Amino acid sequence: MKKSIITSVLAVLAAVMTTTSAQNYPKEYLGLPGDNLNLYAVMDLFRNSETLEEFERSLNDRDSRINNLDLNGDWRVDYITVSDYRDGKVHTIVLRAVLGRKDYQDVAVITVERLRRNKVRIQIIGDQALYGKNYVIEPLFAKHKKVRYYNEPAHYGRVNYYNNVWWDMYDWPVVVYIYSPYYSGWNSSWYWGYYPAYWDPWRPYYWDYYYGYHSGWNDHYYSHYHHIGVPRYHRYNDFYYHSVRQESPQVQRRVAEGNYSQTYSRPELRRDGEALYQRTRPAVAEGTRSQAAPNTPSRRETAPQSVSGRNTSAAKEAGRRTTSDARSNNRSAAEIRDTERRSSEAVAAQAKAAEEKVARESAAESRDAESRDAAARETERMAAEAKDAVSRAAERRATEAREAERRASEQRAAEARASEQRAAEVRANEERAAQARTNEERAREARASEERAAENRAAEARANEERAIEARAAEQRTAEQRAAEGRAAEAREAERRASEQRAAEARRAETARSTIPPEDGTGRPTRK
Repeated sequence: MKKSIITSVLAVLAAVMTTTSAQNYPKEYLGLPGDNLNLYAVMDLFRNSETLEEFERSLNDRDSRINNLDLNGDWRVDYITVSDYRDGKVHTIVLRAVLGRKDYQDVAVITVERLRRNKVRIQIIGDQALYGKNYVIEPLFAKHKKVRYYNEPAHYGRVNYYNNVWWDMYDWPVVVYIYSPYYSGWNSSWYWGYYPAYWDPWRPYYWDYYYGYHSGWNDHYYSHYHHIGVPRYHRYNDFYYHSVRQESPQVQRRVAEGNYSQTYSRPELRRDGEALYQRTRPAVAEGTRSQAAPNTPSRRETAPQSVSGRNTSAAKEAGRRTTSDARSNNRSAAEIRDTERRSSEAVAAQAKAAEEKVARESAAESRDAESRDAAARETERMAAEAKDAVSRAAERRATEAREAERRASEQRAAEARASEQRAAEVRANEERAAQARTNEERAREARASEERAAENRAAEARANEERAIEARAAEQRTAEQRAAEGRAAEAREAERRASEQRAAEARRAETARSTIPPEDGTGRPTRK
């Protein structure tokens, strides 16, 4: 029986391995647990978040379809906390999965490094246990604000992307948030068994279904972000990897045992994931993943049309009409030629003057249009700056209010937890004391009952012993009485036999006396 079970298990494993090896994996496939958390999608979500709290909530939202990690194998998606560890001007934002009561696994880390002239350097680095070594995603940067790229584009699939650097740190709201003077840090307060009210874990998707959905976003991902193999933050190893990073032995063991390979066992679901993308894509709000690149015009301006050509044609037509009239008057050839020459010169002068006038008017109109456009752009820019300032101030106030409310709610929750804990400890102490008193009373009663039982047993033993002594004494008295009676009977019997013997002897003696003859004078009996 055992041999047949082992044979069946080996056959199933062989079938799974054959199915897995037969798949045509895309270039995004890693074969590691990190396949179920698309870091391109995480970076895009980080870019469109206003605060780290909102980023953590959206990351763990079922509808975002980004978090698909199940590292502890409980068939439920793991909650990912977000915490900011600051190193000077560098924000090391750690994404950490909660696997157990004291079991955590770092998933990725986002480094935001502020440079000079309001430039920032942003990268997301996947953890080595989940993504392999040096799996780094960074945004496509721009050397200048109005320049999209500064080097030759690279080709990735059907899109082109550029290895550039973001210039303005205020392009990303979350960067504005973490570098504002009112920001005091963010450290997720959730842990194993204590989650926010919105958290409702769901069953994870198979990788092919998950990849099929996210493959629809690849054009967007690769036009805004790209993969490199080097972390740019020079203190990544010293500050984060050796002092902040947490790694779960459970994940190491499950990776070594190949427990995460079963997520690749349903390649037929990839089309279902693509169909899900097609169904849900129109419902995604504009300005998130479908947002146009900054400083990119949405329409092309129509080229201005020239007016000088029409005037030249009119002049030629007038010349032709003048020549025809001259010929109709039957003038001489010289006069006709002279008239034609003078007419053509006059027409050419008029045409030239008209062209110059049109050019001047066009230049004036162009300058006026440019000045109006510049004034409109300046007005729009000032209005946009004022609007942005107002919105930033409102966001800052809203953020401060949310932060104050969050701290107050956390403080109230902490106080409530502390009071509940103290009440629970008091109740537990009272219960333990009552239980101890009850146990002591029971023990005392048990000892008293044992003592009474022992005394009863001792009394019974003494009574039994006394009864036994009395019985032995009675038996002894009875035996002595019987012995005395026997001796008395024997004495009486002996006396009787003795009396009988004496009587017999007396009778014999009497008989003997009666039978003895009289003696003669010799003293001898006489014979008859």
